[in-house]
Amino acid sequence: MTEAALPPQFGQYPAPGHVIAHLSDTHFLSDGPLYGTVDTDTGLAAALQRLEASGIRLDAFVFTGDITDRGEAAAYERVRSVVGPVAERIGAEIVWVMGNHDERMPFRAALRPGGVHASDPVAPVDSVTTVRGLRIIALDTSVPGYHHGAIDDAQLEWLAEVLAEPAEHGSLLALHHPPIPTPIGAMQILELERQDRLAAVVAGSDIRAILGGHLHYASTSLFAGIPVSVAAATCYTMDLAAPVDELVGADAGQSLNLVHVYGDRVVHSVVPLTSGRVVTRFGADFTAAMSELDAAGRRDAFSRQRPADV
Repeated sequence: MTEAALPPQFGQYPAPGHVIAHLSDTHFLSDGPLYGTVDTDTGLAAALQRLEASGIRLDAFVFTGDITDRGEAAAYERVRSVVGPVAERIGAEIVWVMGNHDERMPFRAALRPGGVHASDPVAPVDSVTTVRGLRIIALDTSVPGYHHGAIDDAQLEWLAEVLAEPAEHGSLLALHHPPIPTPIGAMQILELERQDRLAAVVAGSDIRAILGGHLHYASTSLFAGIPVSVAAATCYTMDLAAPVDELVGADAGQSLNLVHVYGDRVVHSVVPLTSGRVVTRFGADFTAAMSELDAAGRRDAFSRQRPADV
């Protein structure tokens, strides 16, 4: 598949109204590998290549923070030069979210996210992007000079004002520090503080899902009754099966999330950055053949077990 196309609908659900690519923690540098060993360029390139080659009709790319590792201006320029052309070819918006490794001034200068404080280079980078009626709110949880997360009173007031008027298809809230527990002790030191204040603002709103990063592993939870989905990093991931008193990062398990937004639900799916060895495939000819059949015919052709299946 080389061009964006609608997937076939053979089941009881309609096609999703929106599809979002949720990526996080690219940790780009101006030059060279991260920690001298991790090729961050390859991870992001693999993610973009897989998405573009799939032909999925993406509405937006959402990057939930730590776009760069050191806040270097050249690193932001490199990320933009890699992501921008792909998004343009696909016809997707880009939503950039600040992380604890990012720096607000070069972030704004290179990525031009706009937002409520666009004229103030050191203010929190909060913004709203609406894609065909779906509102994506980027909330800056970074604390200059620190790695934990926080949201100030002015940000909460702004968020409450935004949410006071529901969007046509609801909202997604994107932030770096996810408001969920982590079993990794060291990461608990770097969590989002005073989460109860955020809960008071978002509870009962039109926010349909919260997208986060920071943890370097994929995770899901609930916050104020809202589903939370954390995307693992494209650079390296944390090993949750490491000894419980250690914090271990590994050059393995990198992935992105696809977010399919339906009329009454949101589905989050993890997509590995490496496709692996293909062991089975039903190609375009199979899909075309199924399209020629009615529902009963498709069930008989594909669902019915044959002797060789048992």
